[in-house]
Amino acid sequence: MKIDDLVIDSMDDLMEAIDEFGFLPFFENSIEGFSIEEHVTRDRWYDPATGSWPVWEWKGPVIRQTGCAYGKFFEKKACYISPKWFLDFANYRRDGYDFDARFDDGLASLKDKQLYDLIDGSAPILSKELKKRGDYRKGGVKGFDTMITRLQGQCYVLINDFVYLKNKRGEPYGWGVAEYTTPELLMGEAFTSAVYQRSPEESYERLTEHFIKLFPHEDITTLKKFIK
Repeated sequence: MKIDDLVIDSMDDLMEAIDEFGFLPFFENSIEGFSIEEHVTRDRWYDPATGSWPVWEWKGPVIRQTGCAYGKFFEKKACYISPKWFLDFANYRRDGYDFDARFDDGLASLKDKQLYDLIDGSAPILSKELKKRGDYRKGGVKGFDTMITRLQGQCYVLINDFVYLKNKRGEPYGWGVAEYTTPELLMGEAFTSAVYQRSPEESYERLTEHFIKLFPHEDITTLKKFIK
């Protein structure tokens, strides 16, 4: 199936698309037609009859059922990545470093390390609790959104699930709250034993070839910029 032919009308459609293409951004981006937003049926994006947002509500179940990676990976926007392709993507984005090695080589800030260590030692942890423990609140440590987005882009942190808060009657309400973890904790041995099996350069070449196959008519410079 070509991405141009994609129609998402159910959670099964979404999971099949993630497996088929390997990468599926949630929102429109610099590659035209490469997003859920552009291919989901109107009432699965928002259903006025029920006041629900189905494709948003599928996020947690899709992550759990497919074992995919979910986070802000491209252009600081959310994307699903299949387990198969996340290994090369993480290897390339990490440049072959685990986080401690990155920090030891002076490639990560102390603030990023403090946030990463807090997640690594507490995962899975809701964003609300994470901000509380790290004092990422008004008058406290600044830059939470920037740091958490950077750690996702570098593939050291993932969104593990979306948890709905409940009212006094035990009924869920509002938007799901992001729950953070690390790929090592979420994917276990399948990730840790294989993520660095290639050089970052080899992973980059594989990613580039894959994107060229997905978008044979797209400008190669645009694709490479997107991957980086």
